[in-house]
Amino acid sequence: MSDVAWVFPGQGSQRVGMGKALAERSAAARAVFEAVDDALGFPLSQTIFDGPDEALISTKNQQPAILATSIAYFAVLREEGALPDPVCVAGHSLGEYTALVAAGALELADAARIVRRRGELMEEHGRGGMVAVLGLDDAVLEEVARETGVEVANFNAPGQTTLSGRSEALEAAAALAKERGARRVVTLPVNGAFHSSLMEPVAEALRPMIEAAPMREPIAPLIADVDARPLRDPDEIRTELLEQITASVRWVEVVRAAHDHGARRFFEIGPGKVLSGLIPRIVPGVEAVPVEPLLG
Repeated sequence: MSDVAWVFPGQGSQRVGMGKALAERSAAARAVFEAVDDALGFPLSQTIFDGPDEALISTKNQQPAILATSIAYFAVLREEGALPDPVCVAGHSLGEYTALVAAGALELADAARIVRRRGELMEEHGRGGMVAVLGLDDAVLEEVARETGVEVANFNAPGQTTLSGRSEALEAAAALAKERGARRVVTLPVNGAFHSSLMEPVAEALRPMIEAAPMREPIAPLIADVDARPLRDPDEIRTELLEQITASVRWVEVVRAAHDHGARRFFEIGPGKVLSGLIPRIVPGVEAVPVEPLLG
């Protein structure tokens, strides 16, 4: 039986030039970027490969760019027989869409159009912001959130958590977190309070598109960001994709649930190695492999 989990990164893992060398030498990777360009009706791959950086970090471009690059890596790994079948799949926020494409539940073109629209809506409804809090116990941080009116957006690893909310409330939360013992508080370069109730308009506007997208049962369960349940049913997966827009990403619980499901080797499929850094901190002793250095 497999002991492998496929995991896929979310926003923040992008950089200009990602996947370019791979697309130049691999027809499989090139076909992925071309398919996403065709689905979106414009050459997103040009922005991915050549920038400028300001265009790539725009949420509406960043989300489909990370999806496309991650699936390009995935396509090459599968073509080369270098990626074992998974016992489960997972993705950090946006990465859930990539996981569903890789697991055969969602077509690449549909996913590209959805995440492009998701990014557009997040830009349109961008209010407030996010901060990362380092070195503070989650229970203490949840008290800080309650007292200041912000929300916990991402439980990324023990002692590494992000908050979302309106700017004034975030300032109060940052000050209180430091007072309660946080080692560091960092303002994140995002244009909205992602994974909070301020994203309700995004979820409602995206609902018709997600509900209309053809969805199949994945080849392995998706460990849900919202509650770490293993999901196979397409309707439950649709609900997850809508709920995760406003709910916390419980990545610590996701990784532990994947481990409980039998995962001992986690392949991070996409640009960067953020998740590979977090995973061993959550479940010591597991193997976390970023695939980008393997492929270039």
